[in-house]
Amino acid sequence: MDDREENQFIVDDVSKIIKEAIENTIGGNAYQHDKVNAWTGNIVENCLNTLTKQQKPYKYIVTCLIMQKNGAGLHTASSCFWNNDTDGSCTVRWENKSMYCITSVFGLAI
Repeated sequence: MDDREENQFIVDDVSKIIKEAIENTIGGNAYQHDKVNAWTGNIVENCLNTLTKQQKPYKYIVTCLIMQKNGAGLHTASSCFWNNDTDGSCTVRWENKSMYCITSVFGLAI
């Protein structure tokens, strides 16, 4: 594998990192309003720590949203102006019986 392939933003790998961070933080817990701040912070930090340990030449932006399942609607969108050959993004929608968690990672090549 050459340096170019080794340093690419690989969506499948990032998706796996996000899912592991969510599972390790929330797991089978039910929605608890007083824990949402800590959960979102932990998910974001876990993603960033794992991504930076890979030592790829990227700056990362990570967002996390946790919403209680109560019938309310939620719409979200994002748009980026970047280099499609080097930069990338990955969004994971995770849910259990009581909540949704939507986490996005944007990787911008340095």
